[in-house]
Amino acid sequence: QKMPPSLPATINIREPRWDQSTFQGRAKHFFMVTDPRNLLLSGATLEEARRVVEDYRAGTVQPGLTEDQLWRAKYIYDSAFHPDTGEKMILVGRMSAQVPMNMTITGCMLTFYRSTPAVLFWQWVNQSFNAIVNYTNRSGDAPITPSQLGTAYVSATTGAVVTALGLKSLTKHLPAIIGRYVPFAAVAAANCINIPLMRQRELKVGIPVTDENGNRLGESTAAAQKAIFQVVVSRIGMAVPAMAIPPVIMNMLEKRAFLKRYPYLNAPLQVGLVGL
Repeated sequence: QKMPPSLPATINIREPRWDQSTFQGRAKHFFMVTDPRNLLLSGATLEEARRVVEDYRAGTVQPGLTEDQLWRAKYIYDSAFHPDTGEKMILVGRMSAQVPMNMTITGCMLTFYRSTPAVLFWQWVNQSFNAIVNYTNRSGDAPITPSQLGTAYVSATTGAVVTALGLKSLTKHLPAIIGRYVPFAAVAAANCINIPLMRQRELKVGIPVTDENGNRLGESTAAAQKAIFQVVVSRIGMAVPAMAIPPVIMNMLEKRAFLKRYPYLNAPLQVGLVGL
């Protein structure tokens, strides 16, 4: 039996597999990056993917390795290891945890928005999760100190809770649908506080700038400002579909006899809608 031809060592696995100038290419890439099944992979599978990727980057091609296997290893490696430091990331902070974690937390924020203790609890849970994600995905060149992490966490949680409770009292006499958007306003406010504070060192010292060949040219504070602004806007934008559409649907469903008869289905329905 003939051995398959050896894989060339010229495939650029530092870049995504698909063309990022097309929507289809970006969609395929991010479905791979956020695939929740990667959370179930064993430590041995993760280490094997690391070995394949690091060997290939060093110019060593394992015998019999196919291009599909190489890209699979690259995406497994990217799902679990920090791109700058190479350290294994906290499980719930990984991109593959974004869908299950966010759908659960957001669904519960949208469900339990009427009582003050529930607002306090779910806003705290959400900001705790955000702090873990921000810490896990921090820049390797600008590590976050414990005091910076604590300041950002406390400030964002306070901002979210104050916004949520303030708007909750203001919307008390307005139509019910308005009150359902309070969690979204709280999340937006917290993002505006949390991300700049979490990445304040990058604002001071800059982030690495490279040329088209990946050669490091230096650090740029202007690039850091642009990057952090884009992260804030995109985090708020990412929350829009999941936090703006389910309230409309749930507002209609709660008027039906079905949900009045089975109110305990409210939370699972909201979580499912957010996930969708």
